[in-house]
Amino acid sequence: MKDIEIKNAVIESAEITMAERGILDCWLHLDFGGTGQGFGGYALYLPKSFSHHQVLSVAGHHIFRILEIAGVEKWSQLKGRTIRVEGSWSKIERIGHIVKDDWYCPSADFKAALDSSANETNPATGSK
Repeated sequence: MKDIEIKNAVIESAEITMAERGILDCWLHLDFGGTGQGFGGYALYLPKSFSHHQVLSVAGHHIFRILEIAGVEKWSQLKGRTIRVEGSWSKIERIGHIVKDDWYCPSADFKAALDSSANETNPATGSK
């Protein structure tokens, strides 16, 4: 079983990229005071070359929430910001604002978005 902890981390660097796997993703490189870990790796957008390509993208939500949690308006302002982190050494589950009780868990938000879109009715056809 994973030992989940909440601790502070300083954002050492942040990047939005499509270089490694050909998908849009972003990473926060976090310093826990002597050790580090990355937060990211979520497929935010699959290009048309992928068989599961969809225009319905969570990229905007993901990027916005990271900025909101860090209390900045620009991606370039993330470096050096302190945030809360909940996770184990194998995976960071969610990140939180350093002072406010505001947490962002991508897997929960993305699942909720998928569940919500599956239950919506198409106005043109009247069906789900």
